[in-house]
Amino acid sequence: MSFTSLRRIVPLVAAVLVGAATVPSHANDEVFFKSIAGQWVGPGEIIAGKYKGTKFTCTLDGSAAAKNAGMKLDGHCRVGMFTQKMQATVERKGKGYKGSFLDGADGKGLDVISGKVDGNHIVLGLAREKLKGAMLARVPSNNAMTITVSVEVDDTLVPVIGMQLKRVDGGAVGAIARN
Repeated sequence: MSFTSLRRIVPLVAAVLVGAATVPSHANDEVFFKSIAGQWVGPGEIIAGKYKGTKFTCTLDGSAAAKNAGMKLDGHCRVGMFTQKMQATVERKGKGYKGSFLDGADGKGLDVISGKVDGNHIVLGLAREKLKGAMLARVPSNNAMTITVSVEVDDTLVPVIGMQLKRVDGGAVGAIARN
């Protein structure tokens, strides 16, 4: 991610983390969520923390929510011989977005506590007990998606996981606005 992109994203991430960016869905939100539909495969890396440098590969199936604006990513990530199930769900609830990563904060995952779509990306606020963070999913083209997960450390967002996914189902589902 370039410095210019980071400058544009940081205020959006900050607003999502404090809950100020929870707004009603617009037509663009649903277009974005439809662009997630399909099969995605690609590498990722843990870029901070105890397991820094660990590389993995993920295979995910994306779908748009049936009722409200939202999405579901379901699949697995693999490190060597080990496979970890991955699942994220996000759905419009009232004026904002709610959901879970893995089994939510009540299990071993995280809760999605807020979110905002802005053109070709979404920023989601994440929480588990005292841990706060954000996930940025960006779809720069119909066949590419990048995901960055960051955690808040001393009032600073620190990226901890990065992924570069490519669509492998052969069909772009929809076009999205480019920012």
